[in-house]
Amino acid sequence: MERKMYRGLYIHVPFCIRKCPYCDFYSVTQTSLADDYTSAVVRNIKAQNISADTVYFGGGTPSLLTAEQISTMLSAVSDIAPNAETTMECNPNSVSEKYLSEILEAGVNRISFGVQSLSDKELTALGGLHNSETAVKAIRSAYKAGFRSISADLMLATAYQTPETLSETLERLCTLPLNHVSAYMLKIEEGTPYGRSDTIRTLIPDEDETADMYLEAVQKLEENGFAQYEISNFAHKGYESRHNLKYWRCEEYFGIGPSAHSYINGVRKACPPSVEDFIKSELQTETVTEKNGGETDEKIMLRLRLTQEGIPLSALAQDKLPIVEQLKKHGLLRQNGERIMLTPSGCLVSNGIICELT
Repeated sequence: MERKMYRGLYIHVPFCIRKCPYCDFYSVTQTSLADDYTSAVVRNIKAQNISADTVYFGGGTPSLLTAEQISTMLSAVSDIAPNAETTMECNPNSVSEKYLSEILEAGVNRISFGVQSLSDKELTALGGLHNSETAVKAIRSAYKAGFRSISADLMLATAYQTPETLSETLERLCTLPLNHVSAYMLKIEEGTPYGRSDTIRTLIPDEDETADMYLEAVQKLEENGFAQYEISNFAHKGYESRHNLKYWRCEEYFGIGPSAHSYINGVRKACPPSVEDFIKSELQTETVTEKNGGETDEKIMLRLRLTQEGIPLSALAQDKLPIVEQLKKHGLLRQNGERIMLTPSGCLVSNGIICELT
């Protein structure tokens, strides 16, 4: 009997109450379009006849949708594996225990909260809608509602962040019922309010301070049972993000919604960032961005991000092996059997290492 082919499914929910000043992901504030958007997602899912073992609602702010809308979209998937991981990103200020219970009943079994910080001064600078107490309450409410797979996003090197405030945030996070943490270094993107601000650049830590904060985060999270498994991701054993692992392992996934990306049969495609066009079209339009995805150099680039798996030495050209030895000597790579992987210090210069090895 032929084994069923399960893939990942990413659904981009483009709605936000307002856009954060550092964010360059596609989003709009017209939440009145949510019903029409939901209908368009359903049309596209049904047309693809998708069998999924991971589903990820990303945004935007997926928690602005109703539980009924979430349920309607999940019901359109032709086959969701019995042990599927179904993740939904949530803003701490847009959920209640009742809502969390409803989306759990709808089929969501993993929550990812955009906490960012537990310093109110830092949160204000980030332009968020929640404060530290709201974030803590949301995480506890999710656990009380029945969620047992809960993640928090944390931002490093933000305005006003110091080693002391980061330490306080980490210590407090580690007392909460979390089993996954994503810790991202702030990147100032062109075209965002942060990108247009000269002031913000004077308020964020410098490169050396940022490196120290990252290494502190890795150490504190590891000490509290959150093993690093990717450059920016940490988890208790068995709670790694299965959906995101598909990206780094070059496994296949469908992308539905404005600005979503897909990777099927070695071809990468992207949908245009327009919710209006997405709603109007019978089926979403997609542009091919890469015809030969998953080739050797791309696999090295993506899989080297996985700090526990890394890549086999056999994936590298022979003339790269002396470079590997030098990188190991400088503490940027480590070797486990026939595989090499980044060290925490190596993660800080991962782009340079990838360039050296490809």
